[in-house]
Amino acid sequence: MKSKFARFLLASVLAVSLTALAQAGSADSGLPSAPSAAGSPPPTTTEPAGNGGEKIGTINIEQAIFASNEGQRDFEALGKKLAPKQTELKDLNDKVESLKKQLNTQGDKLSEEARGALVKEIEQKQKSLERSVQDARDDAQSQQNEIAQRILQKMAPVIVKYAGDNRFGVIIDTSNQWPQGPVLWAAPSVDITKVIVEAYNLQSGVPAPVRPAAAATKPAATATKPVTPASTKPPATAPPK
Repeated sequence: MKSKFARFLLASVLAVSLTALAQAGSADSGLPSAPSAAGSPPPTTTEPAGNGGEKIGTINIEQAIFASNEGQRDFEALGKKLAPKQTELKDLNDKVESLKKQLNTQGDKLSEEARGALVKEIEQKQKSLERSVQDARDDAQSQQNEIAQRILQKMAPVIVKYAGDNRFGVIIDTSNQWPQGPVLWAAPSVDITKVIVEAYNLQSGVPAPVRPAAAATKPAATATKPVTPASTKPPATAPPK
C-alpha cells in the first residue's frame, strides 16, 4: 500500500501521538478499556500508560489501519472515487500502445513524412500519459495518507490505553519487515494488532463493511493505485532525417 514516504508519515504521526498521550497518562482519557487478546477484561491498574510497563508487544500499524472498519470503508470509498481516473489512464495507455503497434507493423510502408508524424504523435502522447500517471499516483498517495493519518490519530489513544492497562513497556511497529524494519522475529503471542482493531472498531462505532466473503481484506492496496502503463519508454524507432 505504501511508499517509503507514507511509511515515514505514519511512523512520525504515531510517535508524536503516543509520546503526547503517554505523558498525559490514560487515567483521564475517558476511553473504555480495550479487551485482552484472550477476550477477558484487562487487569486493573492505576499506573498511567508508558510508566514502568514490563512487557514488549508488537503491532502492525498499516494492517491495523486497513483492517479497521473505518479504514476498510474509507479506502474502499477512495478506490471508487479514483476508478474513473484509472479508466481514463487505461484508455490513454491503450491509445499509445495502439499507435506503437501501428508504427511497428506499418512503419516501413509509410512515407517519411507520415512516419515522422506518427513517431512524433507517439512521443507526445507518451509524455502526456507519463505526466498524468504521476499526477494520479501523487493524488492517490496524498489521499491515502490523509485517511491513514486521520485514523491513526484516533487509534493512538486506544493503543496507549491498552498498553497501560496491560503493563506494556514497549510497543514496536512491525509494518516494515526486517531488515527495513526493527524486528527480526517476534512470537505471534506478543502481537496486539487484532486486539487494537477490535477495540478501535468498538470505540468508533463504524459497522463492518458488507461484501462477499471472497473480497480482499485490504481493498485499498489495489483499488487506489492508478493504472501504470505497460511501457513508459518512447518508441525505439526515430523519425528519419
